Amino acid sequence: MAYFRALETERPDALFRDPHAARLAGERGFEIAQSLSPENKDGWAWVMRTYLFDEFVRQEVAAGADMVLNLAAGLDARPYRLALPSTLRWVEVDLPDIVSYKEEILAGARPACHLERIAMDLADEGARRDLFAGLDRQAKKIAVLAEGLLIYFTSEQVGSLARVLAAGDHFHTWVIDLASPAQLKMMQWTMGKQLDGAGAAFKFGPPEGPEFFAPYGWAAQDVRGLLQTAVELNRAPAEQLRSPRPDGAPGRRLWSGVCLFTKRDHELKQSSNGARG
Repeated sequence: MAYFRALETERPDALFRDPHAARLAGERGFEIAQSLSPENKDGWAWVMRTYLFDEFVRQEVAAGADMVLNLAAGLDARPYRLALPSTLRWVEVDLPDIVSYKEEILAGARPACHLERIAMDLADEGARRDLFAGLDRQAKKIAVLAEGLLIYFTSEQVGSLARVLAAGDHFHTWVIDLASPAQLKMMQWTMGKQLDGAGAAFKFGPPEGPEFFAPYGWAAQDVRGLLQTAVELNRAPAEQLRSPRPDGAPGRRLWSGVCLFTKRDHELKQSSNGARG
């Protein structure tokens, strides 16, 4: 991701700019990117994903989020490159080695908001439950990000995470990226061997699409396909333009996108207020 952000930053028509991306990617990041299959080298989908997450972050902060919780933050640099209020609290969670590497690379950089990093394995259900409970007491409106995380979890693990987040009183919105079963299968085929060897296999691509999360307390409020977004921004590759225009709903075809969820109790309250009005 840092590699593709670095490439995008160099474009005169860049959709975003990340002055830290090249250093975060490092030589190893560039080597990994060059080893990708031809279908994944151009990076348009990675750029669209970053763009959409940026848009949702701005939207939620403007709507009053006082904390952003970034799960499996990886080499993300949004607290440094986005125009964020200094009063915003941004919390990143990731594995200890990633946190240490990132703090070393960004040691001289200054974030726009209050930033803290927590070293934790998010697969540890007990540790994350305690973390979420503590953060829930420290903010009034929390926006959660999970970019590039859920695809590595089983359906059971995703459901468990969704349920714990929904239980918090102040976790209001959740932004994720999602793939259809067909897209998941293609990604397993094009990138699977590399990831399997690293112990990071792709697993999650629910046939229900965003509706998978409904039983766990989350309602999809905005679903945006990567290809549809690329078409709208005139950034779709030519071979993709020859395919039928996507309709925004994943179904069982090749589809990937970014979804904004709100708590279902919040959705019910909005419906109730609208009915009374």
